[in-house]
Amino acid sequence: MPDSASGSGSSSNGSSAPDSDSPEAASPASEHTAELDESLQPEDAPISGRKQFGTFGGVFTPTLLTILGVIMYLREGWIIGNAGLIGGLLIITLGFSITLCTALAMSSITTNIRIGAGGAYAVIAQSLGLEVGGSVGIPRYLSQALAVTMYIFGFREGWLYLFPGHPALLVDAATFAVLYGIAYVSADFAIRVQYLIMGVIVASLISIGTAAATGSMQYGLGEIQLWGDFVGSPENDFGGSSFWIVFAVFFPATTGIMAGANMSGDLKDPKRSIPIGTLAAIGVSFVIYVLLAIWLARSATPQELTSNYTVMMDKAYWPTAVLAGLLGATFSSALASMVGAGRILQAMGAHQVVPGSDWLAELSENGEPRHSMMVTGALIFGSLLVRDLNAIAPLITMFFLVTYAMICAAVLIEQSLDLVSFRPRLRIPLWVSFLGLLGSLLAMFIINPTISFVALIVTLGFYAILARRQLDAPFEDVRSGMFVALAEWAAKKVTELPTMQERAWKPNLLVPVETASDLRGSFLTIQDLTHPQGSVKIVGLSPNGTPEVLDRQIETLTDSFRDRGVFASATLIDAGGFADGLRAGMQALRGAFFRPNIVFLRMPDSPDREADYHNVIQEAERESVGVLLYAPHPRAALGQRQTINVWIKDRTPDWRLSMEIGNLDLALLTAYKLSQNWNARMRVVTAVPDPNEQEKAQDFLEKLMDLGRFPNAEAVVGPKPFNEYVPEAPQADLNIFGLQPDPDFDTIRDLVTQTDSTCMFVRDSGRESALA
Repeated sequence: MPDSASGSGSSSNGSSAPDSDSPEAASPASEHTAELDESLQPEDAPISGRKQFGTFGGVFTPTLLTILGVIMYLREGWIIGNAGLIGGLLIITLGFSITLCTALAMSSITTNIRIGAGGAYAVIAQSLGLEVGGSVGIPRYLSQALAVTMYIFGFREGWLYLFPGHPALLVDAATFAVLYGIAYVSADFAIRVQYLIMGVIVASLISIGTAAATGSMQYGLGEIQLWGDFVGSPENDFGGSSFWIVFAVFFPATTGIMAGANMSGDLKDPKRSIPIGTLAAIGVSFVIYVLLAIWLARSATPQELTSNYTVMMDKAYWPTAVLAGLLGATFSSALASMVGAGRILQAMGAHQVVPGSDWLAELSENGEPRHSMMVTGALIFGSLLVRDLNAIAPLITMFFLVTYAMICAAVLIEQSLDLVSFRPRLRIPLWVSFLGLLGSLLAMFIINPTISFVALIVTLGFYAILARRQLDAPFEDVRSGMFVALAEWAAKKVTELPTMQERAWKPNLLVPVETASDLRGSFLTIQDLTHPQGSVKIVGLSPNGTPEVLDRQIETLTDSFRDRGVFASATLIDAGGFADGLRAGMQALRGAFFRPNIVFLRMPDSPDREADYHNVIQEAERESVGVLLYAPHPRAALGQRQTINVWIKDRTPDWRLSMEIGNLDLALLTAYKLSQNWNARMRVVTAVPDPNEQEKAQDFLEKLMDLGRFPNAEAVVGPKPFNEYVPEAPQADLNIFGLQPDPDFDTIRDLVTQTDSTCMFVRDSGRESALA
């Protein structure tokens, strides 16, 4: 069975993956269980043979190294110098709080689904559908790839600090070549390189710790600046700053929490590794940032901190170690982003989200997404040649924040729906995901409102494109549950309203079918009666004992209506004869939210069916359901669909107009609906033989059309009795008459012949109004 975003993390019989809290979850002894897991998630098949990384190497290491990046080494001192120690700690705590809420939301939902490759893209796609996942995943991939370029530029700055004579372009190209070579070989090689880089960063932190232990913290707590003056930076000649500007500079440091989640398709146990590894990395990095803030505030003056971006090197016990840490941090961030970007693109290719999907989804013999890496490498190299990405750097951060917001939104939706299928092993309060969503959106507009709007527009643009493609997901998502919840809410509200809701009326047809050929001549008419806001409920009545065949036939009819933009559903009833089955259908659907309000009947072809229709019409009246009898002309059919006549009986002598106009509402509404869909002309016709009443009749029809708001309708008063005037009336492609409670079907057939056109005979339900 396909994977389901709303499914639980294990099968109901307990024979799938062991509980993530048990020691056996990551042990090699569970080989049989791993095979079973893969059979449960066929959408992950392209990467199912590469489950090789654990929590430390696959999640904790890349996440930690991405968070401990350039901002820590070159900007944390400036942040403390501007905001002071308390202000700086507040900024750090606020940034990490938003990140923590997002990480908790992501961790919670990953314990509820069988997450595939693609990290955040996979989480969003399995929750909100491929269209939403792709609309976030594509800009997320682009920002991840372009972030590599930014990291390479940062690495180059550190390199030129050591070797100022080296050509900048050559440094960039060499750095890219090394990064691409490592990432292209394998993710395992990249992880091993990151272990080495982690050692370098640890050495830089030891250098700082040694400096602190040997007297670098020369200022006591009473001497340091607790709340800063926000003086600005050398670039603006210290022209001033603000709390939120400083926050905007710091916040990108915390956007590296997806580095480990991007490896979701390569993890042995992503349900366990992603929550533990991500949260542990956030906790460790938060402690490091806080301790460095205290060390910087006590080791340098605010003037030094704001004017010297390399103050951390200058104050460290061994400056070279901090410089090596800076180079290692930028290199590791670039490496993690490059490896992750290739896997996001491969995952989208596996789901046919991007062009060239089949080629991008292919893997090498050792399970590496080489084709996706080639495209990613070309994109990065091309962006390197631009030489300056400062203009789009804020956009990269925005796409990261859009991803965070969508993850929190996905969890918030699932929590709010309170579906039984949402039972994550890591449960979080609803307010956590809400704060993560709110915090991500606020951070976007605090950092740069204009770029935030651009990011949202780009995301919506990708969604519009993907929605038109009608992607076929190999898993279910919660959208159906979300719409069902909305429908249930709306249904509850509707039941609280008065029963008569004429202004909300729309045609909801109940169409009985015994064979698929029953609708052969009336399919388009039903479509025109209901499109675009009405609905069709097909009731299959199985008189010959073959319900399976009829069930398949009416399902095909339902799909055909949906393809033409008409909401349609079907049900099969086996309750004896035609009349009994249809009566049972009307009674059963009495409490339905989309309750049918018109029974659509075709002309009966036998006396027995005529008797059935009498019973159906009586039942419809008891159920307050309208009736529409369709009587097609054998040769003319619906002609050119340009003119519709609606016949009104002679009301002599009472031509007063009121809201109660008798059995006329449904006839007028049906004619209006068809005239709109056909772009046809509408006539309201009556036959009045008394010359003294004809002027009153004309006035009545004109007022009726005015109050009913029927544009371009024509009023016609015939000067003869009805039976004499019908053959002489203006020709129409369709004539609509009222239907008596006990109709004479011979008279109905005569009217079809006399008008030389297709006719409809309608009877009001009492719940519609042409004047509402």
